[in-house]
Amino acid sequence: MTKASSAGLWMPAEWAAHRRTWMCWPCRTEAWGSPDGLLRAKKAAARVARAISDFEPVVMAVRPEDAAEAASSCGGSAELFETPLDDSWARDTGPTFLASAERAGIAWQFNAWGQKYHPFENDQAFAAHVLEHVRARMCRPSLVCEGGAIHVDGEGTLMTTEQCLLNSNRNPSLSMEQVEDILARYTGCRRVLWLGSGFSDEENDGHIDNIACFAAPGRVIIGIPPLRSHPDFAAVAEAKRRLAHARDAEGRQIEIIEIAQPRKMRTDWRGRLLAASYVNFYLVNGGVVMPGFDDLEDGPARRVLADCFPGREIVQVDALDIVQGGGGIHCTTQQEPA
Repeated sequence: MTKASSAGLWMPAEWAAHRRTWMCWPCRTEAWGSPDGLLRAKKAAARVARAISDFEPVVMAVRPEDAAEAASSCGGSAELFETPLDDSWARDTGPTFLASAERAGIAWQFNAWGQKYHPFENDQAFAAHVLEHVRARMCRPSLVCEGGAIHVDGEGTLMTTEQCLLNSNRNPSLSMEQVEDILARYTGCRRVLWLGSGFSDEENDGHIDNIACFAAPGRVIIGIPPLRSHPDFAAVAEAKRRLAHARDAEGRQIEIIEIAQPRKMRTDWRGRLLAASYVNFYLVNGGVVMPGFDDLEDGPARRVLADCFPGREIVQVDALDIVQGGGGIHCTTQQEPA
């Protein structure tokens, strides 16, 4: 095990070239509330895998007992990697891959989003299994973190939320400065942009990949709630304020790009507000795989992303059945850099 910064490693931006995408086959019935919900999630995961496979290779991690089902559903669009799993979110449980002359990745400490699900021992070990499989060097920080909690610009700036990484259910003994130091040592970032708290996402405690992301160095896309009465309206307004006064690692002022979130305010199977976000898209080689929610904002959101990523093909995939489980398209994926 090693620290990334001492070995000349850093976390590249998502728009850097990928070797492949990692995903996990849905398997925890509890996350979707019923066997029918889980079945719909599996079909949605297969749709995402097929969409990504048009641009780059996909590896689907799957429990051995589910391998035949995953192979049939994905229709040859994904290579299978049989391994023990507890849940379905490769972004959070898979390794955060790093860039260097050799393969390397971060295996964060994982506690099932603040002990929300049990068991989670298989997911806790998943990142290490992947890194061993691809023969990559493993970096193992002491920080409890999920991949969906951080986003980088590839030039030294990392964005996250206080609600997640400073949460007492993850890192109760660490200060903001200590968290920043760990992030710097393992991702190579030189500046952390902290968005605040108060986001309604109870499942992930304010994961950044549902709120805001980099479109390029110095440019941030942020999701805007449809109404002032939306539970996230004040939290997003505060996030915009912070970004407007921020500078990135290179000293640039942040350009804010607004994307209107879905107008329909739906609830999930638990009765909680559905965390449907157009920010939860995934960049692939030459394309963007983004969510659709059968909403009037699907088209406008697509146009915003097309403007942000000129020259990339935009593919919109129905994501409602994925979001019912607490995540989105970005949450189901993890890129391995080329």
